[in-house]
Amino acid sequence: MLAIACMSTFLVNLDNTIVNVALPDIRAQFHPSVSGLQWIVDSYLITLASLLILSGSMGDRFGRRRVFEVGLVTFALGSLLSSLAPATEWLVGFRIVQAVGASMLNPVGMSIVSNVFVQPREKARAFGIWGGAVGLGMASGPVLGGLLVQTWGWRSVFWAGIPIALGVAVCARVFIPESRSPLYRKPDLVGQALVFTLLAGVVFTIVEGTRLGPGSVRIQVGMTVVVLSSVTLGLVERRRSDPLIELRFFRSVPFSLSMLIAVLTYSAIGGFLFLNTIYLQDVRGYSPFRAGLYTLPMAIGTVVGAQLSGRLMRTRGTVVALTTSGASIVCAAVITAGVIGSDASTPLLIGYAVLGLGFGGANTPVNNTAMAGMPRSQAGVAGALASTSRQVGQSLGVAVFGAIAGAASGPVINSSFTRAAAPSWYVIAGIGGAIIVLGITASGRRAQRSAQRVCADLDEP
Repeated sequence: MLAIACMSTFLVNLDNTIVNVALPDIRAQFHPSVSGLQWIVDSYLITLASLLILSGSMGDRFGRRRVFEVGLVTFALGSLLSSLAPATEWLVGFRIVQAVGASMLNPVGMSIVSNVFVQPREKARAFGIWGGAVGLGMASGPVLGGLLVQTWGWRSVFWAGIPIALGVAVCARVFIPESRSPLYRKPDLVGQALVFTLLAGVVFTIVEGTRLGPGSVRIQVGMTVVVLSSVTLGLVERRRSDPLIELRFFRSVPFSLSMLIAVLTYSAIGGFLFLNTIYLQDVRGYSPFRAGLYTLPMAIGTVVGAQLSGRLMRTRGTVVALTTSGASIVCAAVITAGVIGSDASTPLLIGYAVLGLGFGGANTPVNNTAMAGMPRSQAGVAGALASTSRQVGQSLGVAVFGAIAGAASGPVINSSFTRAAAPSWYVIAGIGGAIIVLGITASGRRAQRSAQRVCADLDEP
């Protein structure tokens, strides 16, 4: 069951990043702008982030295995349609279909792991393996994508997930028992619509703001939509007996801070992967496969970091694991910032490896901290919130870092792109420092007491 959950989350996170390496070839055929490339990535991430909570609650209500299987089949269908897309707009739409299926996999997989492994040490070890699958999927996407693009073209990056998804669906039917939450939760369609509107508005404002300018009517409308939807969402969710977002979760300091750490970590990695693909292929002139190989040290570092972090959690505690991860991200940003723009390869690869260590190391303590204080009856919803924070972070990373580079480099991508993207590394270093501070805060006694109070409040008949 753990292997099946890991394969599903590997698949979802592989598709998060495997498309990045295909962006230059997609641009060569469809000729989108930098913001068009961002939407190819972010349409998947926004939809995934906005539907994760609903999918988690659906798994708790209708059966986790059933929702899991539907998600795998839908993901395979979206992958097939994406490989046949005739234009940028169609590709963006089919990526949304992919994301609808993917949204049913991560939260359900986390709830399966949480309900199977109930002892704290077992759960920490299981989430260590699961976190390794998350990081490996994201970090290995560029490597596999580079090989596929160079061999069969950009459409082949969508073929890879089809047989995996269908095979995992068969295994789930055979090996995973059906489970449901004893608590009945009504669907919150109003809350779901507001969440999607909020996330789409935020990303639209960031991505298109650099192109249209803050004075644009469309951007001002977008900012208004963001404010109104966020205020309305808070008011609606407080009054519902079965809200889409259980706001009481956020009274737990460890849970809230783990969500913030996940957003920051995935913002850094999402922005890095987006910019790095363009830099290696369009500025350094590398082939897709060579560009993918350059991220291999990060993939290896991610797997190693996840396992080391799990061991640190079991022996030294969560705070040591998080501070080590944050320090690794700071070091990676400093190393890479000094190399970008030159022809040196060895320091660049070292920076990528250290970044992978920090990224992989953050996954395990974040997952364990988010789920440890939550009652098992609401594992699906809690897991969905944890997964949502990661996807929100990644979509924001693509939007923010892409906007930084796109605003300064203009529509033509050349060596000026390198100078434009340079500030992104200082932002990543700041993210690493913030992870250290937040990790220390989340592990304090006051924070732990708040988690115990929330768990007692939520675990009621």
